[in-house]
Amino acid sequence: MANHKSALKRIRQNAVRRDRNKYQHKTARNAVRDLRSETDKKVAEKQLPEVIALLDKLAKNNVIHSNKASNLKSKLTRMVSAL
Repeated sequence: MANHKSALKRIRQNAVRRDRNKYQHKTARNAVRDLRSETDKKVAEKQLPEVIALLDKLAKNNVIHSNKASNLKSKLTRMVSAL
């Protein structure tokens, strides 16, 4: 167990950040899944900017790699335009 106050604080911070990252990552994955399963083009076009914003935020905060976010955005955009 940690002996310094700063180490205890760091443990608390890491736990909070890990939970927040896990929640945001799961939320984005669910949004991508819902967008992929969408068959109506108008609804998909409405959802696409929201999903892209989620992916950009995750990439900015290093929850996912920026290349992964770019690949997902590209594939989702192509899928929506093909509907």
